[in-house]
Amino acid sequence: MIEILGLTKRFGRIVAVNQLSFEVLPGRVTGFLGPNGSGKSTTMRCMLGLDRPDAGDARFDGRQFATISNPLFEVGALLDAGYVHPGRSGRNHLRAVAASNGIGAARVDEVMQLVGLGDVAKRRVGGYSLGMRQRLGLAGVLLGDPHTIILDEPANGLDPEGIRWIRDVLTHLAGQGKTVLVSSHLLSEMAHMADHLVVIGMGKLIDTGSVDDFVAKHAKHWVKVRSPHAEALAHQLRSAGATVTFKDATTIEVIGATSVEVGEMAAKQQAVLHELSPQQGSLEDAFLEATAGAQEYRSIGSATSAPANGGPHTPPPTPTPPPGSFAPPTTGSNGGVS
Repeated sequence: MIEILGLTKRFGRIVAVNQLSFEVLPGRVTGFLGPNGSGKSTTMRCMLGLDRPDAGDARFDGRQFATISNPLFEVGALLDAGYVHPGRSGRNHLRAVAASNGIGAARVDEVMQLVGLGDVAKRRVGGYSLGMRQRLGLAGVLLGDPHTIILDEPANGLDPEGIRWIRDVLTHLAGQGKTVLVSSHLLSEMAHMADHLVVIGMGKLIDTGSVDDFVAKHAKHWVKVRSPHAEALAHQLRSAGATVTFKDATTIEVIGATSVEVGEMAAKQQAVLHELSPQQGSLEDAFLEATAGAQEYRSIGSATSAPANGGPHTPPPTPTPPPGSFAPPTTGSNGGVS
């Protein structure tokens, strides 16, 4: 179990982590999410003693990382796959790590095969791709078969097969009762991989809970209706206070009424329904909604946003540029530039 207790870290006048507290429990993959600059990497560095927090604490089964006598056997961590001497082979890099921890060479060969690098074990790391370095880093994490695993962007540089592979590996490790904390910007993959989420922004906790609960709480919900009587049905729904958007002549999207309410209204009007389905935004939609006020970097004058799954289109607010900056032209309702 990992406990983060009131963790605070400052860099000069910048507060990177601000009184952050959360728990990571064993037996599940916990996704650690946040916009760029939210403090995820700093939090992980403080957890592992690489940065010294100004306040608060991080504990593994009640102990600070620095007090663990054999950390490779208890906490395996990978924060940057690039910190490997390029002149060493992948196998020799792991052999050095293993030897310093009393681990035999047989285990090195075992984890190299496990991560799919058996055929390139003798190749110099300088010739590895980024995805291969990620696999090598994970092999180092698994050397001591630790019960706690911490990974920062482990899917970075992996191809689709590699991304699926890392998802399966982490799910398997969590199924063995291990504690797994993983950060990633690949939200579509996190939706399949993680059981639980910790979401932060500007160094503060925004929300924590299961993936389903987070999406249900923060993503938009609407009802998709296809009917040859869409026009009449839309009129009745608007009269009842719902918001209705036409996608085409027979398809509408309804916000402010449940599928049950829409179905009952259609029954009263004897309107034929070809589709009546509740819709929900994705984890990406929920994440963007939850962190909208905690973005360190924002685009100015972006195009009209729309959920990837074809949900209701909502134009984003146009931010006011700071004095002296260039503001891109905005597009008027007629498609021209205003």
